[in-house]
Amino acid sequence: MVRFVTNTSTTTRLLAQSVPKNGVTLPPWLHNITQSISAAPKLYAWTPENLPNSRNNGQFQSATPKDLQRRIFILGIGNLGRLYANSLGKLGEEVPVTLVLHRKSLLEHWVSEPGIELTRHGVTEKMSSFDVEWWTEEAPTHGPVREVCDGHKIANLLVATKAPDALPQVDRLRRYLDGNSTVGFVQNGMNKLWPPYGAIYSEHRFPPRQHPNWLVCVTTHGVFSLGTFKSVHAAPADIAMGLVLPNPNTAHAADYLMEQIGRAPELEARKVPRNALWVLQLEKLIINSLINPLTAVIRCMNGHLFDQPAPELKKLMDILVDEASQILQALAQHPSSKDILSGADSAPDADLSKEALVERFSAVRLNAMLQRVGEKVKDNRSSMCQDVMAGKQTEVREFNGWLVQMAEYLGLEAPNHKKLCELVEGGVIGETSLLEAYFGKK
Repeated sequence: MVRFVTNTSTTTRLLAQSVPKNGVTLPPWLHNITQSISAAPKLYAWTPENLPNSRNNGQFQSATPKDLQRRIFILGIGNLGRLYANSLGKLGEEVPVTLVLHRKSLLEHWVSEPGIELTRHGVTEKMSSFDVEWWTEEAPTHGPVREVCDGHKIANLLVATKAPDALPQVDRLRRYLDGNSTVGFVQNGMNKLWPPYGAIYSEHRFPPRQHPNWLVCVTTHGVFSLGTFKSVHAAPADIAMGLVLPNPNTAHAADYLMEQIGRAPELEARKVPRNALWVLQLEKLIINSLINPLTAVIRCMNGHLFDQPAPELKKLMDILVDEASQILQALAQHPSSKDILSGADSAPDADLSKEALVERFSAVRLNAMLQRVGEKVKDNRSSMCQDVMAGKQTEVREFNGWLVQMAEYLGLEAPNHKKLCELVEGGVIGETSLLEAYFGKK
């Protein structure tokens, strides 16, 4: 159960936390950024032409200034990056796409085996009609030397890295971003630029009214990896997208990227008002914070949690949902959410009032939602389970860790979600170990 920490001057103290001055405590990620005054680095765009042993046959083309307004850069080519690339690539030459790889070895791999493979309904599609680049502070010693975008600004950027890397990677690119840029985040978890912190970050890193339009794509598709540049689109679903923090002077600049995502086949993307987007991302967070870490610890398919789970496992899931419910209900009623629910970029909707959301975020409603989603994804393996089995970093701090931090922000505690973070990061394995951690040895 969520426990209240204090009832003394809570509102005053929490509102003060959103102001980065006078020694106010900020979230660690934002505190580190506000303490930094270093300039954004100059980055070079490596292409296959910069690899000594590459024989460029003309299929690899660099971005040029004349098409930068239409070009979409996809940063991070994991499962979601491949899904977006596959669909956007079908729009043809009118929407040029550049895949931005995160290490040199992937650029080398592309040279030897160019193409993204996506399997859907048993049919595998391979697409190689993309430009590929690796962005680094190190200038190439072979081939043409080019700065990212030839020193111009990035108009359209989709960030498909893992959630912990998303904002740090964007922050690294801020030299190439301005008020005419649109940056879309497609990660699971809550985007860090929702109020109250998005404005603080933007004001610190960009000149007044020159921050990009921050876009979020709440992606419910299920995708898993078969290896480098190869994925299976296991659970087709949809995407809800909208602006988390629009630039008041250039919000229209985001229309192009949203239009292309909306047109891309198989994505089933739709634009939604800001308040609806916030609620959808919160609800998806609850799904991720239950299914992902539990399956990661147990090492099981998603269906194990829903197909007649052991009584103690069901009890634990109920405890975690109840704890999350109390956090979301408190957040819906908190002053920091007022701008989201009733601001100029939100649509009037009685179902999205704070009173309606208290009911929508009840444990009963969240449990029903979880069961519905669980039935749809029961034959899949969660991304976090895939990560721990592959020895990779997980996103548990972006899911359950976000709930823990939000509880602290609201003057609450979330001991059960905190424990789940510790179990995942501690490498605990097995259902018995999981239940013993919560309920003690039998």
